[in-house]
Amino acid sequence: MRADLLPEAWIAPLEVRQQRALLRHRCQLIRQRTLLRNRVHAVLADYGCDRSGSYFTTPGRAWLDGLDLPDTSRRVVDDLLALMDALREPIDALDQQLLAHARADPRVKTLTRLPGVGTLTALVIVAEIGDISRFPSARKLAAWAGLTSTVRSSDLTVRHGHISKQGSDWLRWMLCEAAQTAKRSPEFAASYQRLARRRGKKIPTTAIARRLLARAYHLLRAVQAPPDRQGTR
Repeated sequence: MRADLLPEAWIAPLEVRQQRALLRHRCQLIRQRTLLRNRVHAVLADYGCDRSGSYFTTPGRAWLDGLDLPDTSRRVVDDLLALMDALREPIDALDQQLLAHARADPRVKTLTRLPGVGTLTALVIVAEIGDISRFPSARKLAAWAGLTSTVRSSDLTVRHGHISKQGSDWLRWMLCEAAQTAKRSPEFAASYQRLARRRGKKIPTTAIARRLLARAYHLLRAVQAPPDRQGTR
């Protein structure tokens, strides 16, 4: 410690930790709702029931109510729908709170310029990264997020493996979700298709997630830079 040889650990301020907790809570609620929806689909698949539109819009719910199902299956579907309805109120309340916070944060507005990145995705990126100035480069940030490949070397042999998956699982997951949309944008479609023909779909999607994070790094650095430095960029 006297020689300043020990690496420092960054501890996020309370405000950032609270924002992370709020966003992660919302993601968990959305996952629970998706699980309930999938169970409804599974019950109806047993009886060959299907419709072209969503099951959970107003017309879809009316269609569900009109299905002739056995008593036990009807109860399962009704219970699942009731649980979904119970989740709607806290999810809507969280969305209102988070969107109000997003309007006051210029970093969120800046990140939504990226393809595939909406307001809630930008909120997660900002909260999980915290202070962008602690990363000296976009590659350092990508390594922290676990989106860089592992390297194993022995003598003259160097092998590059899969991504390390270290760091924030939430940031990595959200970027991969954004990449699912971004890969169809004009900026990434050609490179995605070119790599997908050789390596399948998963690897190029991860590559786009890493490129999105690199662009987010430079945007966040520009937003957080002092005004005199922003004017010279």
